[in-house]
Amino acid sequence: MTTLFSSLPFILAAPEGEAGGSGGSMVTTFITFGLIIVVFYFLIIRPQRKRDKDTKAMIKAVKKGDKVVTIGGIRGTVMSVKEMVVVLKVDDNTKLEFNKSAVSTVLEKKGESAKVEKVAAPAKKSTKTKSAKAAKVPETETETEAETTDETEKEE
Repeated sequence: MTTLFSSLPFILAAPEGEAGGSGGSMVTTFITFGLIIVVFYFLIIRPQRKRDKDTKAMIKAVKKGDKVVTIGGIRGTVMSVKEMVVVLKVDDNTKLEFNKSAVSTVLEKKGESAKVEKVAAPAKKSTKTKSAKAAKVPETETETEAETTDETEKEE
């Protein structure tokens, strides 16, 4: 057993001929740790700061009439907003007071409607029926006015 521990310092120590080469491994170690720190910054720290910033902006923008969800899952309509407190109406006669930080998400702003309107896709233009006049885009107002006067004269 003593022979195992007696050879341990020789295993861990660098060979005598490579004493000057240990500085290179030190630089490599610092570069590796630097890269790890950069990766952590871009993958963990920066996105978390962005989420925190967005959450603070959302909480600051809460106003009377907004429909919100708390971190506990309670849904309600904001009845009043104070400096650090939000009063939610959760039922006809039930009002609850929460810290602003307890607001998890804003479901619906006061000015927005619950209906989601579908936007129609733009109609595809046929290249065969495209006229030269429809393809021309007037560059100034005078060209537009000149075209409208020409069209009215043709109609008469």
